[in-house]
This record gives sequence, structure tokens and C-alpha cells, in this order.
Amino acid sequence: MLYLLRHGQTEWSESGRHTGRTDIDLTPDGEAGARKAGELLRHLRGDRPAVVLSSPRKRAVRTAELAGLIVDEVTEDLAEWDYGDYEGRTTPQIRETVPDWTVWTHPCPNGETAEAITDRAAKVAARVRDIGQDVVLIGHGHFSRVLISSWIGQSAEFGVHFGLEPAGVSILGDERGVPQIERLNVPAYGETHV
Repeated sequence: MLYLLRHGQTEWSESGRHTGRTDIDLTPDGEAGARKAGELLRHLRGDRPAVVLSSPRKRAVRTAELAGLIVDEVTEDLAEWDYGDYEGRTTPQIRETVPDWTVWTHPCPNGETAEAITDRAAKVAARVRDIGQDVVLIGHGHFSRVLISSWIGQSAEFGVHFGLEPAGVSILGDERGVPQIERLNVPAYGETHV
């Protein structure tokens, strides 16, 4: 099984600012969500051993720590989409100069392409399958959505169909060798945020 844990809330995730390379702290609500996500993971996983991998961004590493997870490896492979010139900007701000822009349909100047992030996600998915035991990945919203897409054989753009809340948990697996989304965006808070 693959368990995806999106980092807890940050000021920028709350305000819709694209946060790729910028290292930003969790908010107090983000820290509380990370703790609750740890409880949720323990409930969902039981005491089975798992390999735990984390993005190097402090919001992910701190989420793992607060969730009670011991990280086996910190890797750039789990870093968020590199938004390039759009780092720190919201979609409405970007659309002032690029109408109808979305990360799913338009490029990020001086950032990561959809093809590059699809390749990175496919590499992570293949690595997870080779591990041979449960894996917990602590990462980010857009990258995790691309990883879910890759898991089921889709390109990055398919990620638009999945919503992931801060500190939410998703579970990916297989049914008789066919990749499956077992649970998507299970909220750590015990309720769905709208």
C-alpha cells in the first residue's frame, strides 16, 4: 500500500499562493492537522512496518515529525511542482496576464513542465512498487495529485480531477495487479473542509 500525506496547512496554502521551492512553516492549524493525520494513519495502517519518505521542504518534514513518523529518507523526488516565475502568486494574480491559466493546462515560465513532473511522479511510483512493503510519502498538493495520476497510468494533467486538503491522507494500491485509488483525501480533521 502507498499512503500519501499532504503537508499541513501553511499561510500560503490557505491563501492559494503557489508554494513550490519556498520553505514556509506550518500554521498552528497546520500543526494540529499534522498531529491528527498521524492518528489517522495509525488507525488506517495499524502497526505494519512502512518505509517513510519525505519531501525536503520543512512543511513536509515538520508534518512527518508531528504525525509521529520516522522518516527513512528525505528526497527532492517528492518536492512540490516548481512554479518558476509564478512562485508565491495566486491563480487570479497569474490570470491578470495569462487568462484561463491553470497549472494543469499552461506552462510555468522558468519552472517545471507537466512532462517533467509526470516523469518524476512515474519514477516515484515505480520505486514505491519495488519496495515491497507499505510506503508513506509526505509531500505536497500538486505533486501528490500528479503521483495519483501516474499511479493509475495517467499524465499530470489528469491530476485536476483530484482534490487534496492539507494534512489529508490518500491510499493507493492494486486490485489483482490493476492500480487502484483506495481512498482519496481522507481528512485528518475528521470532517471535510469546504
